[in-house]
Amino acid sequence: MARQSTFGNMVVSLSVICLVCAAVLGVVYCITEKPIADAELAKVNNAIAAVVPAFDNNPSDDVQVLGDSKVYTATNGGSLVGYAIQVKSSGFGGPLQMMVGFTPDGTIYNTSIISHSETPGLGAKITDDNIQPRAQVKGKNPGVNNISVSKDGGEIDAITASTITSRAFLKGVNMAYDVFKQISENNEPEQ
Repeated sequence: MARQSTFGNMVVSLSVICLVCAAVLGVVYCITEKPIADAELAKVNNAIAAVVPAFDNNPSDDVQVLGDSKVYTATNGGSLVGYAIQVKSSGFGGPLQMMVGFTPDGTIYNTSIISHSETPGLGAKITDDNIQPRAQVKGKNPGVNNISVSKDGGEIDAITASTITSRAFLKGVNMAYDVFKQISENNEPEQ
């Protein structure tokens, strides 16, 4: 004979189901937490290696956080070779997370896109190293050059049909340069 459904039975049944689901989710989280963290660290380390000159330290071991930005210092033989600065800008499809590498004098060495939500075929082209905005900022110093799209009076050509993404990318480059200036001022030797 079937048990009669009562409020108490329903509460007990739903509580047991919730506890079992919570336990399963907890186990899955514990199993996947480290691999996900390792994959994110590998993504950051690859971006650092792509945006600064050759280094022999591990920049991700010594990260400085300034506001929403992260700064990774790269050295070779104890000498500073550059800074990799991770910033987040807002593109057409959402956040554009990127890494900008600077040599000690403030020149942009290279850039790397870590993640984006841009439109495939248009704004997503920003991941291509040779696309106009990314190729054109290499070797420029934002303290000397106007790092903005030519439609806004700057020196950089936008991706065709994707000016918003180009602006977001260049805004990120300028945000990274502002962080670079803060780091440079903090690391100047006292006289």
